[in-house]
Amino acid sequence: MICGGGSGHSLRRRCFFQARSYKEPVKVLGLTGGVGMGKSTCAALFAKRSFPLIDTDLLARHVVEPGQPALLEIQELFGRAIVEPDGRLRRDELARQVFADAGRRRQLEAIVHPRIRERWLAQVESLRAAGRKHVVIVIPLLFETDAAPLFDRTVCAACSAASQRQRLEARGWKAAEIEQRIQAQWPIEKKIALADYVVWTEAKPDVLAAQVDRIISAWAER
Repeated sequence: MICGGGSGHSLRRRCFFQARSYKEPVKVLGLTGGVGMGKSTCAALFAKRSFPLIDTDLLARHVVEPGQPALLEIQELFGRAIVEPDGRLRRDELARQVFADAGRRRQLEAIVHPRIRERWLAQVESLRAAGRKHVVIVIPLLFETDAAPLFDRTVCAACSAASQRQRLEARGWKAAEIEQRIQAQWPIEKKIALADYVVWTEAKPDVLAAQVDRIISAWAER
């Protein structure tokens, strides 16, 4: 595990979440990593230790539900065929298109990412107002979306490229699909370099848990 020091963005983030109240600000940890590199496993360990979790992948699903403005914008951009007869988004078809075309992917991100951020920021504020002191945000594109200044600390879940591909193959993904998904994110080496902490997810369960516990000691208990 790699531990880094603090940074100037922490004060800005604290002021943001403290602006509406005299209560103590909530400490926010951003959990990121490459696709298939163990973010969910790490998130489960934080949840087991009673830390509130906000999963931006779940929020991404919510913002494109039937009736949501984002879904209407996506339909205008990609055509009526991108929506099922019952009004739900054809996620597989959308993924097929955007991961094969970087330009289309950026157009989609411009629609959904601001709405996702708005939602998780609101949830953090609700937790702060309720008196919670800490929260973990699972956000795959943390660095790619310039969200780092909104966090006290960041942690990157990582593994070897070979393990990553094995995990994605186990999901039933084909080689071309795996390559497209990997290329859609920053190289894991870049994320590791930017993160305050790193969890190596190829470790045995007890070692993996110990890594998370050390992060908690450095972040939440300071």
